[in-house]
Amino acid sequence: MTKTALVTGAARGIGAAIAGRLAAGGWRVVLADRDPRGAATAAGIGAPARFEQTDIADESEVIRIVNVLREREGRLDGLVCNAGIMVRKKLADLTVRDWHRVLATNLTSTFLLARAAEDLLRATRGAIVTIASTRAHMSEPDTESYSASKGGLLALTHALAASLGPDIRVNCISPGWIDTTGGDLRPQDHAQHPAGRVGTPEDVAAMAAFLLGPESGFVTGSEFVVDGGMTRKMIYVE
Repeated sequence: MTKTALVTGAARGIGAAIAGRLAAGGWRVVLADRDPRGAATAAGIGAPARFEQTDIADESEVIRIVNVLREREGRLDGLVCNAGIMVRKKLADLTVRDWHRVLATNLTSTFLLARAAEDLLRATRGAIVTIASTRAHMSEPDTESYSASKGGLLALTHALAASLGPDIRVNCISPGWIDTTGGDLRPQDHAQHPAGRVGTPEDVAAMAAFLLGPESGFVTGSEFVVDGGMTRKMIYVE
């Protein structure tokens, strides 16, 4: 049977790259996103990819999309929880509505998806990959809701690994600076990374493919930082 993956936040950027990498490896891929441009992304990937427009922060929508997948694909081997948004505001201006919107999309959606798809993933001894961020460990000003959601996602990852194992493995990727726009980058942008360059969506996709595949069968509850070494770099102000 052909393995099937559900990738959220897959209309563009990292999610689109993960979907494309998996499809190239022979997976059937369901791309989920609020952004209708996901239809063009799925068409560009070609068969066996398809798109579901959905808001995975909505519990009823999560249940719906998993049930549609259950009926159409009949199995689920990999779940990639990539959907995420950021609200950058001064703390005094950050509303409770903003806070809940970010956490619902970035964190609660992973809980909802894992719960809804547990039986499918257990049946295939599948794997979950969450996409957090180096913001789980370090922050810029005015990113409280985003950083909290990514830190929570890291903790949720190892909690799920303990609860769902040994049938389901659960791991986390924390990307650093990933160029998702293809914009102009300066030489110093690349040079500040110990790896010598800014990351690409394909860097994250390669790690996701490994964590969903059989070669990572002894890996669960772990975080993989994909940031070109930036979080390990000592920085001094001269």
